[in-house]
Amino acid sequence: MKLKIGCCGFPVGKKRYFQTLSLMEVQKSFYGTLSLQTALRWREEAPSEFEFTLKASQLITHPAKSPTYRRYPGEVKEGEVGFFRPTETVFRAFEESKSLARALQARLILFQTPPSFTPIPENFSNLEKFFKRIDREEFILVWEPRGDWEEEEVRSICSEYDLIHCVDPFLSHPVWGEVLYLRLHGGRGYKHKYSDGELREVLEWVREVAKKTYLLFNNVHMWEDAKRCQEIRQEMVDGEREND
Repeated sequence: MKLKIGCCGFPVGKKRYFQTLSLMEVQKSFYGTLSLQTALRWREEAPSEFEFTLKASQLITHPAKSPTYRRYPGEVKEGEVGFFRPTETVFRAFEESKSLARALQARLILFQTPPSFTPIPENFSNLEKFFKRIDREEFILVWEPRGDWEEEEVRSICSEYDLIHCVDPFLSHPVWGEVLYLRLHGGRGYKHKYSDGELREVLEWVREVAKKTYLLFNNVHMWEDAKRCQEIRQEMVDGEREND
């Protein structure tokens, strides 16, 4: 299986994390609390085969009233940020996200939109203006919609702007993308701890889809779940070898 397993953020110390897992989705970039110097240091400390992905700035995706800005170090103005609005603040935030991604040597950048980002004409217009203006360079762009979106609407947007559709595989399946980018939020809630059976279920589905896969845990028990998932995956690989 062409699969990497990791967590959204560092649930344990970096040294221990790098020794155990092969992937991490950077969260501080979303909150605006990651410096370029820190990103460069993380890349230097990580093994050469370790892969970072990056969550794009909330300035791009979340409106000023979002509670996520409690951790933002600066000031935001209503109407200037979020929902892919075609403002200089939003476009500058994307350039800053790209700079951090380059420092981390991350190829994938995730846009996570809140449930309040719904399929209304204004948001469709914002998406078009944003993705047609930006220079995506070599990056693979990923979108995780959390609002009330129909599959056909998501498929149309991802196809039009060359985006990977990100989902929690226990809630839905992606409708578009050359790779799988899966974020496991607990399914039943962030406090949910995945059973071995659930982890095996998602691994078997990934194997059937047969695409390069990023499997990222974002629940309270993310560290323990990610490690067990990796162990089960290795058991499956060893079993396949024995049957060859």
